[in-house]
Order: sequence, then C-alpha cells, then structure tokens
Amino acid sequence: MPDLLELTDSGLYCRQGDFFIDPWRPVARAAITHAHADHARRGSQRYLAAREGESVLRTRIGHDTDIDSLPYGEAVEHNGVRVSFHPAGHILGSAQVRIEYRGEVWVVSGDYKVEPDPTCAPFEPVRCDVFITESTFGLPIYRWSAQEDVYADVNAWWGANRDAGKVSFLYGYALGKSQRLLAGLDPAIGPIYLHGALVKLTQNYRDAGVRLPPTTYTAEMPKDTRWAGGIILAPPSVHGSPWMRKFGPSSAAFASGWMLIRGARRRKSVDRGFVLSDHADWDGLLGAIRATGASRVWVTHGYIAVLVRHLCDLGIDARPVETHFEGERDDAEGEAAPAEVPT
Repeated sequence: MPDLLELTDSGLYCRQGDFFIDPWRPVARAAITHAHADHARRGSQRYLAAREGESVLRTRIGHDTDIDSLPYGEAVEHNGVRVSFHPAGHILGSAQVRIEYRGEVWVVSGDYKVEPDPTCAPFEPVRCDVFITESTFGLPIYRWSAQEDVYADVNAWWGANRDAGKVSFLYGYALGKSQRLLAGLDPAIGPIYLHGALVKLTQNYRDAGVRLPPTTYTAEMPKDTRWAGGIILAPPSVHGSPWMRKFGPSSAAFASGWMLIRGARRRKSVDRGFVLSDHADWDGLLGAIRATGASRVWVTHGYIAVLVRHLCDLGIDARPVETHFEGERDDAEGEAAPAEVPT
C-alpha cells in the first residue's frame, strides 16, 4: 500500500482521503493542527479542526470561513480514511491529526510540547505506524527548566521594576505564549495590560474556560494613566516602536526557547530573556516519539538532520521532510530559528 501521506507543492496530502494537513497553499479540504500562521493559512474551501481550537482558528483566518470541528478523540470518515484529533499541548486547541486507512495509522503532530500547561489540554501520546514530528528544538542542548521556576523569575523581575518606578514590557507571541505567560503572572504585584494584538485571542482563551488574571486593554486607559508598576504583555514587534514612548521609564523582557542561545537576548536588545517555549525540548521530543511506538518517523521544521541521525542510531527508520512550517516564531515579524548554534 502506498504511503498515506505524500509531500506536494501545496503541503502534506492524503491521496486516499483527498485532503491536506496544514497546507501552505489554498486547497479544497484542509485538516488543521492549530491556528499559528505557518500551519493555518487563509484561502482553502473547507477546514477541519479540533473543536477546542475553533475559536482561535476563526479569529486568525476569518469568522465567515467554512470550518467543521471535532472534539478530541472523536473520528470522522472520509473516502474510507478515519480522521481524529488528539491534544498536542502546544496552544489552545492544538492537535495531532491521526489518520487510519486499512489498518495503517499515521499521526501528524503539528507543533507540540509535553510539559503541562494551564492554558491548554496536555499532550496525548497516540500509537501509530508512522509519526511526523517537528524538531524546532531538536538539539541536545535544549532542555527546559520547570515553568514554575520561570514564572517565579518573571514575577521577581516585574516586582523589581515596580519598586524602581518602571513599567514592565513582557514580549511573547500573540497566540499561545502570551496567554501562557499571563496565566503565570501574580496580579498582586500590579495591574496587567494587553497590547491590542492580544485582546481578541486572550478573550478566546477566557471563553474556552481558561482561568487568567484580570487584564485591561492599554487603549482603554485614560491619557493620564500612571503606568509605572504595571506590566504590559505585547508582541515582540512593538519593541523600540514609537508606541512605547508614552509609557515612560520601562524595562523589557522576551520569553522564548531561543533565549537559551548565547547572544539571542542581545540581538533582541531586551533587558531580560526568559526561557519558556511551547515546543518540546530534546528530551520531550525523544519521549514523545518513543511513546508513539512508530517504526517510521518523518522529521520536519527545525534541527532536522540532528534528530534524524539520532533516531536512525536508535534503530528507527527516520527521514527528513522539508515543509514550510517554521516552529517558534513571531507571526508579526516572521522570525524563524536563529542561525547561531551554541557550542
């Protein structure tokens, strides 16, 4: 039997089911792992996604888009291919797409992390014959600290800025990272504000039942607001912009897995870097792959060659797959992985 998925000019295509998974060009039918821009693109005729992620997907690609959704674990059959969505632990509603045809099972992971996250359903290992994995942080040097320790560092930094009469700017990707950071902030330190790019997406999280501290949209505050002591969550693209000047003395920090790399904070020109990623680290990738029981693994977006070589050394039939997915990036700036690799 031919492979259930093939790489085409439009993306990963299931010929037996006649649909694509996370296509990068408009197609007739698209199954979507999650709402980040490199996986969910506008223009396709019909979309299928996990129900938990439908709201953020509509916010991203349009509320009038034809989107069907399924609860996690519930399957639908199309042309004899069974399709279901299973939690990926990446952002709200992120999913692994499981496809089954004549007893063979493939799983497309999209982006995922295995660390628990209060803002989304935890990663669920899915047994399969073939697993398609990301490798955004597919190097042994990437090993994350516990997120509780990161939250403690963020709150301590914010508190110190408050005591120094400064407003704090905390940069994170508008969808997923910012809401996860918000969940870890201590509102007893001071008021929490949102940049406009985060407002609708954060409301999507609240509507989905995710518990988050109270926030205020910066544009709704009076002109004579005293910002010192507060914290403003914003996308990285605002750093150094004229918009920031009205807030007075400030300190800025960026939260990303790339902050583990020597020189990344310097290139961002921020005061602090917090290592917090919504992607699996090296140990997380290997553990997730082992849990699938897959005898074949396709590796995409990230440090592909290193992970493929390691998996082959472990006796797994691994191969690189070049896609248009980009891993951890800022949707506003199109920033992908740094070229620098630490030694």
